Amino acid sequence: MRAEAGRKLDRYLKENAAQAREERIEKSGTRRRSGSARLRRWKDRAVSWLYLAPSLIGVGLFFVLPFAVVVYYSTINNPVQQVNVGAANFIRTWNNNAFRLAARNTLLFSAAAVPLAVILSLWIAVIMESNIPFKSTFRTFFLSPMMVPIASVILVWQVLFDNNGLVNVILTRLGAARIDWLKTYYAPVVIILLFLWKNLGYNMILFMSGLSSVPKDQIEVARLEGATETQIFWQIKLRYLSSTIMFVIIMSLINSFKVFREVYLLAGDYPFDSLYTMQHFMNNTFQSLDYQKLSAAAIIMAAFMMVVIGILLFAEDRFGRDLEN
Repeated sequence: MRAEAGRKLDRYLKENAAQAREERIEKSGTRRRSGSARLRRWKDRAVSWLYLAPSLIGVGLFFVLPFAVVVYYSTINNPVQQVNVGAANFIRTWNNNAFRLAARNTLLFSAAAVPLAVILSLWIAVIMESNIPFKSTFRTFFLSPMMVPIASVILVWQVLFDNNGLVNVILTRLGAARIDWLKTYYAPVVIILLFLWKNLGYNMILFMSGLSSVPKDQIEVARLEGATETQIFWQIKLRYLSSTIMFVIIMSLINSFKVFREVYLLAGDYPFDSLYTMQHFMNNTFQSLDYQKLSAAAIIMAAFMMVVIGILLFAEDRFGRDLEN
């Protein structure tokens, strides 16, 4: 009996030892696998950062660093003494009459041109989506301004809106008085028309792409339920176009702040007051070598753009969240 009990105890101890050995091997393997998985993750991250490094270096050198230099210049008295003056340059710029005129004209232009560019391009995209004759011809017509050099466009606009131009010839034959378009308060109308002619085609392509991604099954179900085309547009298509609309608004807003090239070619450095934009102010300030005022104006403009774009992105996020729900 004792011998049999001893054999059972010995067998039990051997089984426990074997089980403990297997558990140690399993734990060691688990640690080895977790260590190798952690090493693989670190390698993947290192490779990702290695691929991102050229882009990050480019952004840092050509965007972040120049902006930091602009911020620095906005806080010193001049590039020679480099004495920190705090917000004095911002106050001097804000109280400058030319800056206020340029900011007011730019804001008014953007407030008029951007909504028109968005609404008209969306309307054209909806028309292009329907089965109309000569669709390709109309699409080419709206895209052609993107391929025309801006100098040629300005020449056409000068022929149209000069004091003795085609528009005034038509007005006089209709019995109306001549308008010196580029030297009166009607001048922004000319620039808005030029801005729309130049940007409608690009915005139209973006909206047509967005409309093509609207789920067709929802539209078919709505039609079966008796919904009209107007209801389908407002309740389905427009909701799915929210991100596209936001992108078009932001791009149109940025382009409206870069309208200086067209105005400069039409009216020069110092145009009529209604055409004096922020880019004119910055260009003339740069020519006078007042880097402090120029830097302060650039930061004010950048801050305004960031606030407006932030508000637009917040509104789009709320609208998109409602769509997802």
